Amino acid sequence: MKIFQRLSILIFLLLSINNILAQEKETSLDKVVEYFTFYPNKKKAEKDSTLYKSKFITAPIIYYSPETSLGFGIGAKYLFKFKGSGEETRTSNMPLSFLYTLKNQFFIFSGFEVFTNQEKWVITGNFLFQNYPRLYFGIGKNTLESNEELYDSYQFLFEPIVLKRVFTRYLFLGGGLRYNQVYNTEIEPNGLLDTNKPTGYDGSTSVGFELAALYDSRDNILNATKGWYLEFTKGYYNTSLGGTHKFDLTRFDLRYFLTVSEKSKDVLAFQAIGHFTNGDVPLSEYALFGSEEIMRGYIEGRYVEENLLATQVEYRRTFKDSRFGFVAFLGAGDVFSRASELKFKDIKLNYGVGLRFMLDKKEKLNIRFDYGAGNESDGNLYLNIAEAF
Repeated sequence: MKIFQRLSILIFLLLSINNILAQEKETSLDKVVEYFTFYPNKKKAEKDSTLYKSKFITAPIIYYSPETSLGFGIGAKYLFKFKGSGEETRTSNMPLSFLYTLKNQFFIFSGFEVFTNQEKWVITGNFLFQNYPRLYFGIGKNTLESNEELYDSYQFLFEPIVLKRVFTRYLFLGGGLRYNQVYNTEIEPNGLLDTNKPTGYDGSTSVGFELAALYDSRDNILNATKGWYLEFTKGYYNTSLGGTHKFDLTRFDLRYFLTVSEKSKDVLAFQAIGHFTNGDVPLSEYALFGSEEIMRGYIEGRYVEENLLATQVEYRRTFKDSRFGFVAFLGAGDVFSRASELKFKDIKLNYGVGLRFMLDKKEKLNIRFDYGAGNESDGNLYLNIAEAF
């Protein structure tokens, strides 16, 4: 009952806020947003109508998730197109965030997607450097919440992928490298992690090549209203390249966006993800169940295993003549070591609602505030920039 009471209260608050602010069009908030927006090629774009006016959006960040508590930092998004790109080329997105949290964590992150002229090539990938204490409950789908203990480590991840368009407009094939190092690990003496000692519990280095395929027909990278997105990677990791373990890692991320009503611009968004490993897999490469993006409501890493499947659906509504919007989401998933362990009766559910504020109207960049809960979670709050998927 507590979960449903919290959901009811949050829905009421979100609708009340929107009723007060939905009729506002141009306010002081617009001026604040514009104050933090810079246009590197503004003068050139004013003289040449074929150039895209690039945007460098910077802002102080207030961030919250159950894993980090309250965080503060600086965020930036560079939105641009190469010279010679027209409407047929989607806007490239290069974000960079630096955050420090009340739990003495810090992380620097960028997950980028860059389109060349006429989208002949796509460069995508991730960069991460962090000191990020994590909660550990053990490995498996049925670990106890009372097992909770904290361990600390540093992580450096670099994963550039280059893909070329082939066969059709939205299909890209290619590959890249992935380097993932976890080091300076500190664990609780005689604790659960120290007792179990899973492979790579005290640090690891994963170095390997990835084969990649991407199908991306979304109309907007930051906040799609229609189209498909499928990212598939197959990575091979070996000690001969400087890694500490030999294994392979397969991942997929499938999304579909459907505009329900052209008049109201309501959107239904679907996502399914998979994470599958095989071989001598270190702890740092195990699938983590729960996050601010999928299975919201569960602490990231509440369940840890070699494999994971999860899916979610989200209803998105933008209120007319307002920067504000509302979402409701529902998801399901689980972790497992073997396919035979994946049973319908054990599936974990999540559900929740959220409020949106559109920071950039042209690029549809939102600030999001979400509340998620589940059948095995009392619920958690999330505050971040851009949609969950």
